[in-house]
Amino acid sequence: MKDNLQEIFPIVDAEGQVVGKATRGECHDGSRLLHPVVHLHVFNSKGEVYLQKRPEWKDIQPGKWDTAVGGHMDYGETPEEALRREVFEELGITDFTPEALGHYVFDSQRECELVYVNRTTYDGPITPSTQELDGGRFWSVDEIRQAIGNGILTPNFESEFQKYFLT
Repeated sequence: MKDNLQEIFPIVDAEGQVVGKATRGECHDGSRLLHPVVHLHVFNSKGEVYLQKRPEWKDIQPGKWDTAVGGHMDYGETPEEALRREVFEELGITDFTPEALGHYVFDSQRECELVYVNRTTYDGPITPSTQELDGGRFWSVDEIRQAIGNGILTPNFESEFQKYFLT
């Protein structure tokens, strides 16, 4: 499996206003084109956090543990539409109530993303996509604290989780 480098993403300004469009390949080639993504942090009622394992074939951070749901917005989609689509595609969940926590610009050597951060509490069934993920599991907050800085988690997840949940 491989990411579709011809997939079309919106290009946005720091407030999320669409100012153009580009392919996934163009957005991930170091061009610094700001493109939007949605994240959902899934907590269960015990306070544990579900993390997905990124497959080895991913073009960004392969094999690392990451936010339960993270995906790019398609051109013409709203953040809410993208979130619902990605949650269903990645975890098979349709009945959840997202809480929007904010957005920020994530800047790495390879890409620049406008990240819309959401959380939910969910105790129902989770069916990780066998095509998009290498599985997932619930982690205690202590397990996450111990893993931070050890190359197990994606840098994006580490910084976002610390900013929104460990402060």
